[in-house]
Amino acid sequence: MLIRETTLTVLDFETTGSVPGFDTEPWQVGAVLLVNGRVDPARMFESMVRVDINRPFNAYAPGKHHKLREEIAAADEVSRVWKKLEGWVTGRPLAAHNAATEKKFLRQMAPMHHFGPWTDTLALARKAWPAAPSHTLEDLIAGLKLEARVRECCPRGEAHDALYDAVSCAVLLEYLLTRPGWEQLATAD
Repeated sequence: MLIRETTLTVLDFETTGSVPGFDTEPWQVGAVLLVNGRVDPARMFESMVRVDINRPFNAYAPGKHHKLREEIAAADEVSRVWKKLEGWVTGRPLAAHNAATEKKFLRQMAPMHHFGPWTDTLALARKAWPAAPSHTLEDLIAGLKLEARVRECCPRGEAHDALYDAVSCAVLLEYLLTRPGWEQLATAD
């Protein structure tokens, strides 16, 4: 299925990071639709996910979790976030930058569901720009001068905010679809 001819959900989770003795948990999720190869800024989803206030976070995990601990502790629990997110991710193709993380947390949220097909923009970026000094989402957006388009679609936020990163990933995919030879990119798994 060609990405230019479908609606795809681009997803990002922010997590607690790895801490000995604790499973890594999501604390924020963001999603945006890519409709016929274009970001739809009117169709976005974001939510914090409850994490116990006493649960340690990896001090080096990216994001503003250290400033938001009380809000995170008061957020909806995973099952309630899933009920809101379900319609965004079931029955349609998905994309993420380094999709293994998003796959893992979706499987944890809804283990009886099948998700995908998936498009991994990290893998695509490595093919499209093999000589890039970095393939992190933040560095690709800066290196390709896509910050203005990301801000146009998502005026608030910054890197390592789930919605901002989902929009950044969608903008990267939108841009890739305009490059010669990439117009016919299909969803993959």
